[in-house]
Amino acid sequence: MIKVSVMYPNTQGARFDHTYYKDKHMPLVKARMGDACKFYTIDKGLAGGAPGAPATYVGMCHIYCDSVEAFQNGFGPHAKEIMGDIPNYTDLSPVIQISEVVVGQ
Repeated sequence: MIKVSVMYPNTQGARFDHTYYKDKHMPLVKARMGDACKFYTIDKGLAGGAPGAPATYVGMCHIYCDSVEAFQNGFGPHAKEIMGDIPNYTDLSPVIQISEVVVGQ
């Protein structure tokens, strides 16, 4: 299993609409990807590692798929629509990482 992490750096003055992200954007991603997306999670940054430090990322999601190919096949045909929705909830550019899930729940 792989995890695609899409992370939005916590940049002062940037806009990020957590409600839109949770209620509109990520359901859109899941709907377009269908079964290629096994499930997803959403994180809302609260704090950094040191006391009083801000969160490194204001928000992020993790999309779980069977393989990189499954992700690409599910996301690719809808990339323009999905990426085109980003300005509806943020003015940030995401940082993306694909990881192998070594240990799960």
